[in-house]
Amino acid sequence: MLPRPPDFRLDGRRALVTGGSRGLGLAAAVALAQAGASVTLAARSAADLQAASDRMRGTGLACETLVLDVTESAAVTRELAQRGPFQILVNNAGMNRPKPLVEVEDQDIDAVLDLNVKAAFYVTRTVARGLLAAGLPGSVINVSSQMGHVGSPRRTLYCASKHAIEGLTKALAWELGSAGIRVNSLCPTFIETDMTAPMFEDRRFREWATGNIALGRIGRPEEVMGAVVFLASDASSLMTGSALMLDGGWTAA
Repeated sequence: MLPRPPDFRLDGRRALVTGGSRGLGLAAAVALAQAGASVTLAARSAADLQAASDRMRGTGLACETLVLDVTESAAVTRELAQRGPFQILVNNAGMNRPKPLVEVEDQDIDAVLDLNVKAAFYVTRTVARGLLAAGLPGSVINVSSQMGHVGSPRRTLYCASKHAIEGLTKALAWELGSAGIRVNSLCPTFIETDMTAPMFEDRRFREWATGNIALGRIGRPEEVMGAVVFLASDASSLMTGSALMLDGGWTAA
């Protein structure tokens, strides 16, 4: 008897994508919906969520929206507990404030760590509670970065936040593995999004970035979509506590 091929379908599974109204979050939501998942987009801006859902529904993809500030612990617990359980979580909400360390202000530290680290704790905690109470397996995908594995000038704060996410991923893999809940990180290189567009207007920065990518180019949002479906689906059923690198070879140097 031949081995069965992997199943990438997600029919019947509910997915939550934070920061889901644009960029990598929207790309992840589209990928999950195309694979059959029932997707909820969560973000702070009602207008952005409406625009994203209109675009998805315009192509025949169903989705729900949730206006939510994931840095507010009580709101996360209340809103997600009402809507769960979610068998797929994409912790995508994040930000960056690139500066030399000596110019980093306390408010920068608070803002980046609140969104990149503490919000991931809040959301994952509530989603995990729902899965454990329902006795359901699940897949948590923490959107990290190549910067969770290397260092970079002007990115002390961002690197610290993403290294924290890598530690969270590994610890949760052990804590939740026996319940059938897998936890992995997704580590892209620089991707062309609305958030990164201003940075790439600087020719020297673009040359620096592409010079550190073995493929010699910046990534595109659609190049992250296949990896999201892989990690969410049974095709990655033996994978937990791992970092899936989509860095164009950056960390191979």
